[in-house]
Amino acid sequence: MNTERGDDSVEQETASADQVTEQPQAPRQAVLMILAAVLVYILDLVTKVIIVSTMAGHEPIKLLGGLFYLQLIRNSGAAYSMGSGMTWVFTIIAAAVVVAMVWILPRLRSVGWAIGLGFVLAGALGNLTDRVFRAPGGFQGHVVDFISAFAPNAEKFPVFNFADAGITIGAVFIIVTALLGRDYNGTSTRKAKKVAE
Repeated sequence: MNTERGDDSVEQETASADQVTEQPQAPRQAVLMILAAVLVYILDLVTKVIIVSTMAGHEPIKLLGGLFYLQLIRNSGAAYSMGSGMTWVFTIIAAAVVVAMVWILPRLRSVGWAIGLGFVLAGALGNLTDRVFRAPGGFQGHVVDFISAFAPNAEKFPVFNFADAGITIGAVFIIVTALLGRDYNGTSTRKAKKVAE
């Protein structure tokens, strides 16, 4: 009897030791979100640097038969040039979005949400970077927009950048995933509704 108890205690100690040495690994969805955010953020940052250095004072450049036009626009408003004059408000909102994403990150278990949130995070960070580091400064920097769809000078559609596109595409991913009944933590919202009923 004593020998069996001794064996049990040894096994318990070994199991507890294994638990201490094992490090929790980030879920693959969290890694996917970070990768999506990094890729879109770098794309947004690099294209803005190129546009600022090459397009200042130039006329719009026609692309794909007029589907898009490249031109440098300094935007003090929100995405797609909305809400000009409220730069500081959008700076606070963008910062809040980044904080919310960091909170969600360890709880993320859905691929659709991971991609969507990664794109939204990149968009928020991309435009927040402009507001912090670009003129006139003081968290009121103007965002660099440079893509005008269908016509130049925002005649058909507001001028935007890859950060704005990331926010829009990310939102679509999130909405579609939610409509398919999947929450960000991997649970099925449809099952939850059936249980409630």
